[in-house]
Amino acid sequence: MVTRPRILVVGAGFAGVECVRRLERRLSPGEADLTLVTPFSYQLYLPLLPQVASGVLTPQSIALSLRRSKRYRTRIIPGGAIGVDLASKVCVVRTITDETVNERYDYLVLAPGSVTRTFDIPGLVDNAFGMKTLAEAAYIRDHVISQLDLADASQDPAERSARLQFVVVGGGYAGTETAACLQRLTHAAVKRYPRLDPALIKWHLIDIAPKLMPELGDKLGRSAQEILRRRGIEISLGVSIDKAGPTEVTFTDGRVVPTRTLIWTAGVVASPLIATLGAETARGRLVVAPEMTVPGHDGVFALGDSAAVPDLAKGGDAVCPPTAQHAMRQGKVVADNVIAALRGEPMRPYEHKDLGLVVDLGGKDAVSKPLGLELHGLPAQVVARGYHWSALRTGVAKTRVLTNWALNAFAGDDFVRTGFQARRPAKLKDFEYTDAYLTSEQVRAQVEAAGPEG
Repeated sequence: MVTRPRILVVGAGFAGVECVRRLERRLSPGEADLTLVTPFSYQLYLPLLPQVASGVLTPQSIALSLRRSKRYRTRIIPGGAIGVDLASKVCVVRTITDETVNERYDYLVLAPGSVTRTFDIPGLVDNAFGMKTLAEAAYIRDHVISQLDLADASQDPAERSARLQFVVVGGGYAGTETAACLQRLTHAAVKRYPRLDPALIKWHLIDIAPKLMPELGDKLGRSAQEILRRRGIEISLGVSIDKAGPTEVTFTDGRVVPTRTLIWTAGVVASPLIATLGAETARGRLVVAPEMTVPGHDGVFALGDSAAVPDLAKGGDAVCPPTAQHAMRQGKVVADNVIAALRGEPMRPYEHKDLGLVVDLGGKDAVSKPLGLELHGLPAQVVARGYHWSALRTGVAKTRVLTNWALNAFAGDDFVRTGFQARRPAKLKDFEYTDAYLTSEQVRAQVEAAGPEG
């Protein structure tokens, strides 16, 4: 019996989903078996996460179901890839039922994305919140509103002041948008708490870099800073965290800020899955050819945040930045290249000129740089939201997001916290499961123990 080639895609982010959808469209059902490994059967539209944390959007509006597609024929394995044995062509998967299974493949597409980059800072992973998953965004919203409730209930002025101070680390897009959106939430919410002094609410945005969002350029970067400072957000550059405790944070410049809220968004690193391959990496990302093939391993492709894809549009040693814009386009090219490999046709290299950057600061505030044109204020906001809206993959998601934006613009927020996670730990160490991955030796042992048929 002739078996169909097995195409295994790891990861349901922008890169993985674009790849799977294109494979579904362009391969006939009898040409190959498609399998997708992901812990959740949805694609998360990550750039809008700060708007979920601030309540502008509902969580389900940016979680695009993978099971709605009319062309749906991909088998989804609910779980996480924790190791890959390239020699045996086996991917080790831990399912959501906590079983470890070996998935064999003929073609492997690695798009596991990234995890939050942390440093060896005392207390960081035990006391900081992340902003990388839907659950984290929903939890942070609950947490921030509960700080207002707890401050309102407290008779201790020191505790009240500490609960109303918030620290965001990371002056990139995620940190800046998170601080901007949540500051607007607290500014609006405190008006409903007559016992609380609005002047007690303080937001700190800190980054070790000398500039906020340097990719925007000096003019727009200064414009973004000015908007945030005008709102009362204290920006400290050239500063990071020295240590983090449950009730206070110590900055590297010696300042001690009493707070119950530390949000860590200081960059990302490639998924720990990449380290299990034993293949060449560049700054943690898998080295790939311009066609996004892994050198020396036939049928293995890598893309997105976890791959150092050469940026041919920039030339030299430049690699593509870990953005949704590149990931979505890489997904389509990898799908075409997998099909080309399957059919014995030539592959094509990935090349894309960056279309620009958009930063939504909430309300009518934004800065954008589409095709090099610098915008701020309402025109920038129209471009930013227009870009995000058009990038949403389904009509249902577009309708939900547009409805949420309109409702929030006219009616404001309800300042409701669900409380559904209030009894569960929810810090950085609890959400991204970075300790779940195997070593190369453990992967090898797992594959050998399962025997030739896995």
